[in-house]
Amino acid sequence: MQRGEIGRYEETIAGGEQVRAFVPAPLPPVPPLDPDGTLQQALESAVLALGRLDGIAPLLPDQAALFLYAYVRKEAVLSSQIEGTQSSLSDLLLFESEEAPGVPLDDVVEVSNYVAALEHGLRRLREGFPLSNRLIREIHGILLSRGRGSTKTPGEFRRSQNWIGGSRPGNAAFVPPPHTAVADCMAALERFLHATDDGLPVLIRAGLAHVQFETIHPFLDGNGRVGRLLITLLLCHASVLREPLLYLSLYFKQHRTAYYDLLNDVRRTGDWESWIAFFIDGVRTTAEGAVSTSHRLSQLFAADRTAIERRFGRRAGSALRVYGALTEQPMLSLPSASTRTGLAFRTTASAMELLVDQGIAREITGKRRGRLFVHDRYLAILNEGAEAP
Repeated sequence: MQRGEIGRYEETIAGGEQVRAFVPAPLPPVPPLDPDGTLQQALESAVLALGRLDGIAPLLPDQAALFLYAYVRKEAVLSSQIEGTQSSLSDLLLFESEEAPGVPLDDVVEVSNYVAALEHGLRRLREGFPLSNRLIREIHGILLSRGRGSTKTPGEFRRSQNWIGGSRPGNAAFVPPPHTAVADCMAALERFLHATDDGLPVLIRAGLAHVQFETIHPFLDGNGRVGRLLITLLLCHASVLREPLLYLSLYFKQHRTAYYDLLNDVRRTGDWESWIAFFIDGVRTTAEGAVSTSHRLSQLFAADRTAIERRFGRRAGSALRVYGALTEQPMLSLPSASTRTGLAFRTTASAMELLVDQGIAREITGKRRGRLFVHDRYLAILNEGAEAP
């Protein structure tokens, strides 16, 4: 539906020149969304896919290893890549293992900050803290706590004009609201997040909220990453997902041009329905992909364990324990493996050598001390789509 522009323009001075800054109207859209039969059917398919994804969590042998560790990190890499970092999942795991990544340190620090910000937000929600502007600011503060962006007022809404695209506000592709309007815009968004009287399904609410946040652009830096985090936090807060298993950054990365075009089209024409159709397809595609990945990982782990038992017989016990540590963290040092398994260091080292002999683990440093081992096939599955640009 073509509603026309979904807000108003304010004349303001930025960078010494007069610009027109866009102030979005509060949500929900007016007139209301008009989901036709196709959109309604797509919404039902996405909800079913989310249900299947949520349903696999209790069935996984170690959901923390499969998702809360690995998926959070993959999402951090992908979301940061959209903003231009060169870091890969392997770079992040190397950094967390105190090894030098293969990209500039600022890139991997940015990704590491994202992991910490996401984990903080999820922890606060589990503790009963509301999904609110205060929590959004807390997340932003952690996201920009180190490295690039640390001078861009972490944890605070901006107090100056920003812009998207172009070298200055006057030639920007889009100019968000003046800083004087940010507090009111974000207060209205917070009310929308908690509204219960508009009849909107949670998925549609998440899709609308994402666009609104990106349009307000309330921070000097990090808006894209926080806006993508907001989707997952909203779904967890609404108990659509018990665990944070859904991340749309891969979908947005693969359809980057359509993503940005649709954000701009909503602002210019008010065609929320086209954006929602795209967003819902992303939810369905991503949920189905996550379910498929979980099954592939479960099959890989089962096959590896069977191979270890058949090959090593009575020696399989310690090898299986070390293998279990590798499924929790696919890049692992011997001291870390010893700590995780409770085995003596020498026993851990011997067990890891058995895994290397079996072709399950591989040593990647070439050192005699401080060796680091990786489960290549596990990491390859996780890394799909998250390769460095």
